[in-house]
Amino acid sequence: MPGFLLHVGAQVLCSHAGQATPVVPNPRVTVSGQPTVLMTSPYMVAGCTLPPPTAANGPCVTAQWVSGTSRVLSNGQPLLVQSSQAVCTPTGTPLVIVATQTRVSAL
Repeated sequence: MPGFLLHVGAQVLCSHAGQATPVVPNPRVTVSGQPTVLMTSPYMVAGCTLPPPTAANGPCVTAQWVSGTSRVLSNGQPLLVQSSQAVCTPTGTPLVIVATQTRVSAL
């Protein structure tokens, strides 16, 4: 799926407004002076507003990406782009990419 590459400064939220950040940035490729993120890197979620069990199954704690670039690789791994999809644990809800750099795109 094509889209702009994600970098560590991209704004990524869980579906309940929790801030998601990459655990392992990819310093080998930078955009806008910041490291990009590989699809294999998990994201940590902080500030998720979904209540814990009995009221709901939250809050979101981590997220794992399930799609990334298909033709552009770094260290043999796909990179994340604006159209990438992720699933949060334990809620099973997606991450939402709100803002990223707009200079470099990939397929």
